Amino acid sequence: MISSRHRITFCAVVAAAIFAVQVAAQTPTAQPATVLHPTDVAKILPGSVFFRGQSATTQSRNSGGVRYSDGYFTFAVLVDNSGYSTGIQEKYQAYFITEVPIVIGGHTLPPGAYGTGMIRSASGPQFVVLDIGAHDLFTTEAVGDPKFRRPTPLQVTEGEAPGKYRLYFGRNYVEFERAK
Repeated sequence: MISSRHRITFCAVVAAAIFAVQVAAQTPTAQPATVLHPTDVAKILPGSVFFRGQSATTQSRNSGGVRYSDGYFTFAVLVDNSGYSTGIQEKYQAYFITEVPIVIGGHTLPPGAYGTGMIRSASGPQFVVLDIGAHDLFTTEAVGDPKFRRPTPLQVTEGEAPGKYRLYFGRNYVEFERAK
């Protein structure tokens, strides 16, 4: 015969096991990191963004990003910067949002919203990152890729190594990865 105390313990163990199975079934399984294309980004992208005291319209057809395995995002989109001064227009070509810290050209960028763009210098193309107030945060060397097939004004692709991604402006790119 099973005592009532053992019966209660047995029922508690069974109930805990059932609960654990239900929780496990409801927990989303981790998916691998995925490169996002313009149609993917358009689902989460606002129609306009705030930068340096103004609102700029986004160009969802010129966007790309990454959805990491834990569901966080990093993405970029070209903007209509025609209402800005030429000094800002020169650097601010895209709106860049990251929900996780990332590393670009040796610089760690914390989560946030930024202005970015490609500028030309005597040494070649450079990628510039500005804070929301249009203050320069850093500039890093970009790489020209003359063999890149089908360049678009902005896109994100996988990089050479797992976990690395390329943000292209035409045929020029910078590589980024999630900070460790």
